[in-house]
Amino acid sequence: MTRPDGRLRTALTVLVACGALAGAALVGAAPASGVQRAEKIAPGVEYSEFDLDAARGVTHAHLVSVDLNNQHVRVDLLHPGAVAARGAVSELAAAQGAVAGINGDFFHITETQHPGVEATGSAVGPEIAGGHTRKAAVPRGQRFGPALPPGTSTADVLGVGTDRTARLDRLSLTGSVSTPEGQLQLGGLNQYALPVGSIGAYTSDWGSVSRVRATCGTDTSRGAPCSTDTYEVTVRGGQVVGTADEPGGGPIASGTTVLVGREAGAQQLRKLFEGEPVQVQQHLVAASSGVPYAFAIGGFPVLRNGSPLSGLDDATSAVRTAVGIGDGGHRLLLLALDGASEYRSGLTVAELASALRSLGATDGFNLDGGGSSTLVARDPGEGAVSVLNHPSGGTERAVANGIGVFSGS
Repeated sequence: MTRPDGRLRTALTVLVACGALAGAALVGAAPASGVQRAEKIAPGVEYSEFDLDAARGVTHAHLVSVDLNNQHVRVDLLHPGAVAARGAVSELAAAQGAVAGINGDFFHITETQHPGVEATGSAVGPEIAGGHTRKAAVPRGQRFGPALPPGTSTADVLGVGTDRTARLDRLSLTGSVSTPEGQLQLGGLNQYALPVGSIGAYTSDWGSVSRVRATCGTDTSRGAPCSTDTYEVTVRGGQVVGTADEPGGGPIASGTTVLVGREAGAQQLRKLFEGEPVQVQQHLVAASSGVPYAFAIGGFPVLRNGSPLSGLDDATSAVRTAVGIGDGGHRLLLLALDGASEYRSGLTVAELASALRSLGATDGFNLDGGGSSTLVARDPGEGAVSVLNHPSGGTERAVANGIGVFSGS
């Protein structure tokens, strides 16, 4: 297989035997050359591992194939409860009862540029779990992870609709704060970074981590100084119950919304006083016209309608995690590369897109990689999941979220 730039051959040594090949291979077909292990995890869920030949040598891949046509299978967001929290994939899967899973979106892993400000552990992109919206996307300049391909956004998601069909989409926040003086627009929901001049809403989903980081950096520079013009308003029962000059921390009670403003947003919030009636509304709007999402996670697309996106990085090889969509949206391919030293060279993003296509995907979505890349699954007869790849850091990294595969009636 030739890479999009035409200079390098990326030969897949496997055409997966677990129902993923071009949406046409049958479950139980004889393993092709290179498959080292292939087994059924649960009805509609298959696991395999195999080698991939890439520019920088052989890398090892782990794949879970999920048949969304099987009514006993569903996928949903793995998460540690709070948006601003982290957990190992195996722990998240065990806590939620998943039979398999991979790590998810890029996240706010460190905070070295703003001394004294707490790292939140929160994901970059939107999150929907069980049909419930948990958060929206941070500004592009505030994200963690490799450079986005041209034409993509922090609002890009991979999701599965209530019709059990997977698709790539973009989820943008629409929200307002209704006050006696008029409506104010929301610029964020449970995000570790707010757009300059905006107002963000924080709910019980956020957790107890300080909200100060939301007012640091700018839309184009994650390391820019924290804003000196901030304000916070607490709304409960449809009225203002508290105000503060700086963002706070601690748990947010159910039914309570904390509004955080920076610059122009702070100036708008200062006009609100305790006892005033205020209503906060927010929801994510999909760019597509499909059915509502039961699940959605952030990352960035690398393959659309069978073609790799233009401008994909074809120089930097790394351990990666990705998801492919095949069979008209009815099959998910959860792919994680192995981080063992002999395989750690990994794939470029361009090679990753080609690999997903060779495995039968028409659409592909890149997730967090490197030390975050983790695939877990429940071995037949076992009651708990095990980590099946080798995380490149030697142990599992705590991550913001992941994709879980669930089996049952």
